[in-house]
Amino acid sequence: MTAGTSATTQDHDDLAYDVFAKACPSRGTLEHVTGRWGGLTLGALYEGSLRFNELRRRVDGVSEKMLSQTLHALERDGLVHREAQPTNPPRVDYRLTPLGRQVAERLLALIHCVEDAMDDVLAARERYDETRGAL
Repeated sequence: MTAGTSATTQDHDDLAYDVFAKACPSRGTLEHVTGRWGGLTLGALYEGSLRFNELRRRVDGVSEKMLSQTLHALERDGLVHREAQPTNPPRVDYRLTPLGRQVAERLLALIHCVEDAMDDVLAARERYDETRGAL
């Protein structure tokens, strides 16, 4: 260990993360990123910095409480930066961190893939429902 490096830091650096392992801390972050509101929030912020109410309007259907919880979780994970302006009334802006931007790019690729495949998905649902209804 080098000077200033604690055993805890060393252990942390050597830890291999495996999202499939029950105790892996990456599971929580994956949940924050891939949950309905987390994914949509990251996607919306990819377009640029937004204030809370702008973000709430962009992520149609999210409640104020859920958006607030989502933003706190994403900020804690280092994906979103919250900047409070000392104005009256207070102004708070949210933007992606470099890590958040990297994650959002990959997430948006998945979102676009799903959107592009929706005709096939809807046809598959219809076939499935017809088959299940016939049983």
